[in-house]
Amino acid sequence: MLLSASRRYTLAPLICLCALTCAAMAQAACPTPEAINRYLTDFAKGIPSVGFGELSMEEAECAKQSLARKLPAQLGALSGYKAGFTSQAARSAHNLSTPRWGYMYERNLIDIQAVIPANFGAFPGFDANLIVEVKDAGLADALTPLQALEHIESIVPFIELSDGMLAPPLSAATQVATNLSFRGGVKGPEIPVQVSQAFADALAGFTVRMLDDNQDGKLLAQAKGETLMGHPLNVAIWLAQALKQQGISLKQGDLVSLGSLIEPQAPRPGMKLRLHYLGLPGDPEVSVEFSKAFDRGR
Repeated sequence: MLLSASRRYTLAPLICLCALTCAAMAQAACPTPEAINRYLTDFAKGIPSVGFGELSMEEAECAKQSLARKLPAQLGALSGYKAGFTSQAARSAHNLSTPRWGYMYERNLIDIQAVIPANFGAFPGFDANLIVEVKDAGLADALTPLQALEHIESIVPFIELSDGMLAPPLSAATQVATNLSFRGGVKGPEIPVQVSQAFADALAGFTVRMLDDNQDGKLLAQAKGETLMGHPLNVAIWLAQALKQQGISLKQGDLVSLGSLIEPQAPRPGMKLRLHYLGLPGDPEVSVEFSKAFDRGR
């Protein structure tokens, strides 16, 4: 089990969204309640799921909303939202014209140096990411990254801990249906926002280096901030606007995850993962250690 965070957020946006999308999803063949409950049972145990079969994107969105109503029982209160398929490579690989979004929950968001079992999920993965902490709902009205900074409190380096739950490769619809594989993550130090062009430029120009300190700092991969839709804050603007179209207004303290800078990788027992964000103020780092896999009793 991952560690717990202390923050709590209201579930009102879930209720609002479900009400607004109910009619739109009426024509979609949503997974049955039995299928949803079976998936959630497997998710709680961290064992592979049979999933929901072949789904259209509309059916996948319906499945996501069904899960969203029940995931708080396992993952805690809503903490924010995450964007997926935010790199051109990811969208091209899945023939998508736009990103997609899912929900984030607070229970497995860790903000301390963490040691986590390498088999924390059925098909565990990690990736290099960024979070923005929202200042106000005006983010949805921003037209440029510089304008977006006026509505953001801080930038947070982030290791997302994902779990596809089904054997890869996963289709885009399957990933959407399973809430973009969210299970938790490790947050780095908060970087207070400076509303300046220099700060905006740093967000596009930084380089994140993914290192394994158990192999003398071996470089596993690296990427530039501009990998995310040309600028990470373009993702934040897109997500804020997509949520607004669904009747959800971001509020102070909401967290928004901006997507994978580096393609997700599988953890190995003994790996000491460190992300180094060169070019952001202070060149911040965030790390996690993956311990020996534990016996799930299966």
